[in-house]
Amino acid sequence: MKFSTVLLLSIQAGASAFSFVAPSVGHRTSASSSSLCMKTIAVFGASGLTSSECVYQALKNGDKVVGLTRNPSNLVIPKGSGGADAGKPLSDDNLVMIAGDVTKADDVAKVFENDIDAVIVGLGGKTSDVGDTMLTDGTNNVIATMKDKGCKRLVVVTSIGAGDSKDQAPMMFKILMATAMKKIFTDKNNQEAAVEASGLDYCIVRPGGLTVDSPTGIVNVIDGQAGSIPRADVAEFCLDAATMEDFPYIGKAPCISSVGGTGWTKDRSAAAREGMQ
Repeated sequence: MKFSTVLLLSIQAGASAFSFVAPSVGHRTSASSSSLCMKTIAVFGASGLTSSECVYQALKNGDKVVGLTRNPSNLVIPKGSGGADAGKPLSDDNLVMIAGDVTKADDVAKVFENDIDAVIVGLGGKTSDVGDTMLTDGTNNVIATMKDKGCKRLVVVTSIGAGDSKDQAPMMFKILMATAMKKIFTDKNNQEAAVEASGLDYCIVRPGGLTVDSPTGIVNVIDGQAGSIPRADVAEFCLDAATMEDFPYIGKAPCISSVGGTGWTKDRSAAAREGMQ
């Protein structure tokens, strides 16, 4: 079931608020917006913590999902919006899971054997596991296949601090970006550049400090420093970007948070960590 919502636009502490006012499960579209007639959403990195939220919420909305991940058995109902069922295996008649590597064009092509209407790329950033250029290489494979199949809507999750948002990251995070996370951010920056040059109807989503909390239903598009945001809220924003025909951030790279515009509160627990996604 899809819900209607009200878009509240305001200026507050350096942030424009893109607020979803509606029930806490499932993405909501603007009451003044027309939605794409969605059939199937492809999710790359589908078993990841943010991507699994995209998968779960899309299925709850009645959409079909085709997911690609190296280990499909890792896909579980997410903690944020999964409630009492969190951690259980996620299966659904409208879900197709494909075991594969996004850096292999043949594996990406398997996803597009289905009729894909929109794509969400939520790849992790663990370069020690998958190589220093996984994000860029994988996203380039997705872009090439989308163009070949005539699929136009692309949503890519990166991070606050990527691309031209470097100054929006808190100081301590900037230090990490220049040291321990330098390789990851080089890959993220190249990934974003590939998306921007793709010619597709894209939205690059740059979340602040990620948590596995329950969804708040509020997403603030931040002009200054970003605070924290549950992965569940990031997923809902991504689904709206994938399904709303007149989504206001197509061709843009918004930084988003649910908490303020100046703080940085990141869940450092093992449950919340998954590269940068």
